[in-house]
Amino acid sequence: MPILNRIAEFHDEITAWRRDLHQHPEVLFDVHRTAGVVAEKLRAFGVDEVVTGLGRTGVVGIINGKSNRSGKTIGLRADMDALTVTEKTGAAYASSILGKMHACGHDGHTAMLLGAARYLAETRNFDGRVALIFQPAEEGGGGGKVMLDDGLVEKFDISEFYGMHNWPGMPLGHFGIRVGGIMAATDRFYITITGQGGHAARPQQTVDPIIVATQMVTALQTIVSRNLDPLDNAVLSVTMIEAGEADNVISQTAKITGTVRTLDGKVQDFIEQRLNEIVPQFAQSFGASATIRYARGYPVTVNSEAETQFAADVATEIVGADRVDRDTAPSMGGEDFSFMLNARPGAYIFLGNGASSELHTDTYDFNDEAIPVGASYWVRLAEKKLAAG
Repeated sequence: MPILNRIAEFHDEITAWRRDLHQHPEVLFDVHRTAGVVAEKLRAFGVDEVVTGLGRTGVVGIINGKSNRSGKTIGLRADMDALTVTEKTGAAYASSILGKMHACGHDGHTAMLLGAARYLAETRNFDGRVALIFQPAEEGGGGGKVMLDDGLVEKFDISEFYGMHNWPGMPLGHFGIRVGGIMAATDRFYITITGQGGHAARPQQTVDPIIVATQMVTALQTIVSRNLDPLDNAVLSVTMIEAGEADNVISQTAKITGTVRTLDGKVQDFIEQRLNEIVPQFAQSFGASATIRYARGYPVTVNSEAETQFAADVATEIVGADRVDRDTAPSMGGEDFSFMLNARPGAYIFLGNGASSELHTDTYDFNDEAIPVGASYWVRLAEKKLAAG
C-alpha cells in the first residue's frame, strides 16, 4: 500500500501547520503555544479525549476505534520542542524568535502526527485505542521521562510505544530501523584537578593542574582505543578544559568536561568504572588530586525485536522493501524516547529527509515532502497493529 490518498489530499494543510510551528519555536517545557495549537486541532478533529498538562506541557489525544474488543492501547509519540539556535535558512517561514529555531525537525514530527490524528479520527478503522503523544523537552529536558513519571502508561494503559525521527542524508521516501540499540546513551563527566598554584616563572614550586589536565585527556582516550573491544560502539569526547585567570599565574585548579556515548549498558558501566579508576590515580602520579562526577543522561534507545520487525513491515507497505533498511546504522546521538521504550516494548524509526543540512545546524529545515510518507506510516501502523475484525 503506497501513500494514503486521503493523507495526500491534505498534504498542503499539514505543511501549513508545520510552517506555522516552525515560525514560532519554543524550547524545553516552555511549549505553551505549540501545545495549545496541538490540543485545539485534536479537538477540532473530533479526537475522543484530549489531555493537556501531562509532563507539565505535554498533550495526549485518545482516539477510540470502531470497536475495542482487543482492549489494547498503543502510543504514537512526536516531540514538540525546538533548540536555542539562530536560524539562517532564509526561508519565508523562518523562525520569528531570535535565538530559537526548529533545528531538529520536531515541527515536522508534530505536524505528521497531527495529520495521522485527523485521518484516524475520521476513519477509526481499528480495534482498540490510539494514544497520540505530543511531548515537550526532548532536547535535554527529559520530557519523555517526565510524562512517564506523570502517569502516561498508567493513565492510558499503553502497551507499546512507537516513535519516528527525520534523518538528513537518508533519501526521501526511505526508512531505516534496527533491532536493539539505535540511539546512544548520553552521559557526561565533570573532572576537577587540584594542584599547587604559584608564579609562572617558578613552575618548579608548583604542581601545574594544566599539565595534568592535558596529559589526562590523552590518557582518557585509551579507554575506548585500548580497553574496549574494537567492535563495541563507544565515544568518549573531552569538550571543555577550563583553567587559569592570568598569563603569569599557574592556576590551583583545572576542570575537564566531556561526554560518553554508548549503545550497550555493559559498555556504559565499564567506561564509568574506568573513568573513576583512572582520574584520581593519574592525577596522583603528578602529585595532584582529582575528583570526578559521572552523570547519566538519556539511556540507550533499544528497539524490541517483534515490534521492530512489525514497524519495518508497515514501512515496507508504504514505500516498498527496497526503501526500508532493516539494519540501519545506529546513531551516537541521544533520544529520550528511550525512557518510553524502557517502560514498554516498541520501536523507533528513521524517516529520510533527503539531502538537507544536518540536525542541530542553523541551516537545517524539515523536508515537507516527507510529510505524507510519515503520516501514512503512522496511520497504517495503528490500523495494522489494532486490526479490526
